[in-house]
Amino acid sequence: MDPMEKIFGKTAQMTVLKNLIEKQNEPTYLSGIAEETGLSHASVSRVMTPLVASGVVREKPLGKTIRIFQLNMDNEATRLIIDFYNKINQIID
Repeated sequence: MDPMEKIFGKTAQMTVLKNLIEKQNEPTYLSGIAEETGLSHASVSRVMTPLVASGVVREKPLGKTIRIFQLNMDNEATRLIIDFYNKINQIID
């Protein structure tokens, strides 16, 4: 079991956040996150809303219906989350 799941449980928001952390330098689409995580498109969209609202994730529209997402590395909370994720993965197996 993943160290983060051991502490926080397996939730859609945690699954999406871990996916974004692991691909932090790559912008992605909702459908890409859904495919990689096994979550539904609706679930990814639902949990993305608070991540964008908090500033942890940046959303960029591409045309009228397509949006891309990426961690907001200018946000202090994002940097702290990544640091925590990296450290917890080092000490918990």
